[in-house]
Amino acid sequence: MADIRAPFPWFGGKSRAARIIWERLGDVPNYVEPFGGSLAVLLGRPTPARVETVNELNPYVANFWRALAADPAGVAAAADWPVNEADLHARHRWLVNQADFRERMRADPQYFDVRIAGWWVWGVCQWIGSGWCTPPEWLTRENRRRLAVTQKRPNLNSGSGGTGVHARRLRQQLPDLSGDSGAVGRGIHASGLVRKLPDLAGAHGSAGRGVLASGVDSSQGGVMEWFLRLRARLRPVRVCCGDWSRVVTPAVTTGIGLTGVLLDPPYADTANREPNIYAADSLTVAHDVRAWAVANGDNPQLRIALCGYEGEHEMPPSWECVAWKSQGGYGSQGSGRGRDNAARERIWFSPACLRLQLSLFDKQPAGAAS
Repeated sequence: MADIRAPFPWFGGKSRAARIIWERLGDVPNYVEPFGGSLAVLLGRPTPARVETVNELNPYVANFWRALAADPAGVAAAADWPVNEADLHARHRWLVNQADFRERMRADPQYFDVRIAGWWVWGVCQWIGSGWCTPPEWLTRENRRRLAVTQKRPNLNSGSGGTGVHARRLRQQLPDLSGDSGAVGRGIHASGLVRKLPDLAGAHGSAGRGVLASGVDSSQGGVMEWFLRLRARLRPVRVCCGDWSRVVTPAVTTGIGLTGVLLDPPYADTANREPNIYAADSLTVAHDVRAWAVANGDNPQLRIALCGYEGEHEMPPSWECVAWKSQGGYGSQGSGRGRDNAARERIWFSPACLRLQLSLFDKQPAGAAS
């Protein structure tokens, strides 16, 4: 299958590691990705899709994938807008204030909003750094625990017809642009503060990123064609929105059969990364993820891949550690720390994962740990 990339930039994406991960997971009949993000690994699957479940805590990201699978034309129409600083901040403020939308995304597995999906992807493609539509209070440990306890996930058990995004398109309400009362967040999220320019530098020599990149002309079918290909790929994928632990239960994993699980949590405090990359409380999520991986690592029905940094996780000796090199993150310019960090990427594979068989005449695979 040909790779399809996400139509937006994503810090920490694993597109360059997709080949390594699928070599170890193999053509598993069931695949689970609790930290969805840009779905770079899922989109890079080299074999036909089977049962696939992804989860994303951020309701705007989850909504984008749901809406794209159900109504790519509507999402493309909403995303088709030029770079405009005033619109960027007005839409950001309006999107942040959609509390009812966020609750519906977490409660209803069939709900999605096409306009929010289009505006979100349009904005994230020109936003500099992190923080687009992400007030920090959403990610507190207390809120994650509350969601994990009180929120029921959709039925993902074997034999279910699925729920996904089959609901008809919901009516959209015009945004309230009368004022900025109720705006929440910090930095440019708060009213009255100095705002940053949209990203005007582009990436890799282009005039923009994602749906705003040069060469992607919606009037010539560029964005629409891209979104239609993504819809075809996402058709069998179930998109959940909530705490990661809700999609790693036996009913979602081994209850269906041999399962590949990709764990790509936010970097832990032990990763020695810049402390302001994620909300401070999210730095502990990776420790919980590691504990689950270790507790379930000897299950022959689970092929687990845990992503992290050199020295971030201490895993049992039965796990295979593979080094790979990413493109670098927000710090890849200037001081060059991002370039240095790119060489510290690691993936730990559980004992049930496939091991590459090397003969005496084979070279060690690129990126493999010695």
